[in-house]
Amino acid sequence: MPSPPGGFEVPLWRALTVFRLASLAYVGVLAVRDADRYAHPIIVGALVLVMVIWTGVAAVAYARPAWRRWPLLLVDLGLVIAILLSSPWVVGRQALGHGVPTLGVAWMAGPVLAWAVSGGRRRGTVAALLVAGADLATRERIGQSSFTGVILLLLAGVVVGHVARLAVRAEERLQHAVELEAATRERERLARGIHDSVLQVLALVQRRGAHLPGEAGELARLAGEQEAALRALIAGTTPAGITGADAVDLRDLLGRYASTAVSLSAPATPVTLPRQVAGELAAATGAALDNVGRHAGGRAWVLVEDEGETVTVSIRDEGPGIEEGRLAEAAAQGRLGVTQSIRGRVTDLGGTVRVMSSPDAGTEIELTVPRTRP
Repeated sequence: MPSPPGGFEVPLWRALTVFRLASLAYVGVLAVRDADRYAHPIIVGALVLVMVIWTGVAAVAYARPAWRRWPLLLVDLGLVIAILLSSPWVVGRQALGHGVPTLGVAWMAGPVLAWAVSGGRRRGTVAALLVAGADLATRERIGQSSFTGVILLLLAGVVVGHVARLAVRAEERLQHAVELEAATRERERLARGIHDSVLQVLALVQRRGAHLPGEAGELARLAGEQEAALRALIAGTTPAGITGADAVDLRDLLGRYASTAVSLSAPATPVTLPRQVAGELAAATGAALDNVGRHAGGRAWVLVEDEGETVTVSIRDEGPGIEEGRLAEAAAQGRLGVTQSIRGRVTDLGGTVRVMSSPDAGTEIELTVPRTRP
């Protein structure tokens, strides 16, 4: 599969264009020097003109990342092989036997380098073997000098392909580092704003209501949990209870949501998931149930399905449903419950979210995640 276009590969493609031009100039010099020794000099001149035109076309085509695909690569390689195979006829067997080079000379390395830059060592090696095979097919006698050209082509394909793969990996790592730095800066910016407002309010509620009975005490406890989770989020750590890579039973995390208003149905056997995956899926389920409590009221049903490679959690209510376009309107107003707390979490896990709703028929949210993070 061709590598994705990247900034680190651009110099390689430009260097390939310079190589094609330089090697074409060398072919032109040899064609002029050996014109009187060719069996068909006029046809040689026509083929050199074809090489000039194709060099210009290739320079423009390879400069566009979207065009660096199999059609261009195959035409490039096929044209070089065709010119090489025509050498015994247009140059002449006698001239070739007396040391006159084939028409390709150094120019035939162009597609080998193009294949190597686009696909790495393996692709470069395949192209080198095909071109070398065509070159050897034009010779009546194969000696040490013939194999020298083959070895040089193979080395070019392997070395350039290796350098191209290194460039792609370096660019991917640089991109990851840039994204990580941007995320860190955004987290720091949010932390400065949140620390003096939301965190202090949550801490105050937790302290003032910790010893109160009934629902007030429960609200204080929840405020304390949210404060801890928010502090962990802006600090770049994972909240307690969902850290580590060991597996946990999703049923245990979802069990805290079961109540007289929320019915939980789960398999009889454990639904094991990596701790972080289970924690995020449980948090998304909690956000969905919170939406049910605020907008739908009444009862809610949570169904857990273990499907082997994936796990699906469905949250259904009997509320008034969601009007068409309401989710987009809420996101535009900054109310991101479904967009971020639910869809964002599940998407980050490599999963999918389906929202099925109709007026007066309730809403069902289906959360599906793979068993392991991608």
